[in-house]
Amino acid sequence: MFRKFKADYIFTGHKLLHQNEVLVTNNDGVVEDIVGYADAGDNVETFAGLLTPGFINCHCHLELSHLKNTIPMHTGLVKFVQQVMAIRQATADQKLQAMQAAEQEMYNNGIVAVGDICNTADSLPIKQHSKLQWHNFIEVSGFVDAAAEKRLAEVKAIHEQFLSTINYQLSTLSPHAPYSVSKKLFQLLNKETINQLITIHNQECAAEDELYKHKTGGFLQLYKNLGIDITSFIPTGKTSLQSWLPYFTNKQSIISVHNLFTKQEDIECIHRSTFNDQQTTIFFCLCPNANQYIEDKMINRVGIELLMQNSSHIVIGTDSYASNRQLSILKEMKLILQQHIPLQHVMYWATLSGAKALNMEDKLGSFEKGKKPGIVLIDKLTQGNISAASSSKRIL
Repeated sequence: MFRKFKADYIFTGHKLLHQNEVLVTNNDGVVEDIVGYADAGDNVETFAGLLTPGFINCHCHLELSHLKNTIPMHTGLVKFVQQVMAIRQATADQKLQAMQAAEQEMYNNGIVAVGDICNTADSLPIKQHSKLQWHNFIEVSGFVDAAAEKRLAEVKAIHEQFLSTINYQLSTLSPHAPYSVSKKLFQLLNKETINQLITIHNQECAAEDELYKHKTGGFLQLYKNLGIDITSFIPTGKTSLQSWLPYFTNKQSIISVHNLFTKQEDIECIHRSTFNDQQTTIFFCLCPNANQYIEDKMINRVGIELLMQNSSHIVIGTDSYASNRQLSILKEMKLILQQHIPLQHVMYWATLSGAKALNMEDKLGSFEKGKKPGIVLIDKLTQGNISAASSSKRIL
């Protein structure tokens, strides 16, 4: 009737416990209790390493899985975006097989839930029968005001396919990025996403801030290459975050992804804005492997501590196979831990904080009675910390 799990360490979602504690679940993996070893009775399953709730991947692009190993590293974001647009087409079978492999890899590595970016309905066949939980962010883009209503209508048609197939609460419209959404489209999205969870790629490269501050930088060449007329675009004189954030005034919760160039002035803008009066939370999602892949740069200790010191909510994502060689939250954690961030913080970001960001904390993210968060083993610890040799494996 019960299963009992003991390891060198148990991370509950809130804190690290040492080896004298036992996690008790029913046979389906629903948490019953955490008890002392002396009170656990017989048939305790013992593991070397750290047991943790399943990981939450707050940012992925499943539908780009067929682009694995096709785009060179360190191109910079502007060239990367152009290459994705140029080569993302593939046959339905190629896409399906790649998405199946990606989903299986995430499952095996201990991921239990994914915040997934969708530009098409290609991933629906996978998600209808998936062992993972998904929040689908149906992505909206269009940098010309005159086309805003048309672009929104096109994306809403895709959204309807998700709504007719998957629970409404798990699919929401979202802006792509500050450099790809016009003022009018931001305004329309604000009306469409009242009280909803959205996500946005934010400050992934220096050119985003250059565009909004001075109407200069690499994105001007991107618009030229795509034949997009931006003569009507007026720079705000502020960073991209300070420019897009005021558009959302309807109690949205926001996952801001990448944040590679987010600075103190941006955090102060968040704290100053009326945004805080709306009972709204911004989660900052770190995707260090993708940042290294594209920009040859990752958010360093100073950047991470900036978020931590300002009481920011932090979560972790893998991004896609187009910009990552694997879809492993543990691999992302290893890069963050290299910045000498305490293990307990990083474990929280990978589990309960992520579950809160995706509004799944009622069932995932922590070993609390009644939840079914999955159980993952991280092995090969060194002095109680994750090592370069550590791997993650789903136990239940």
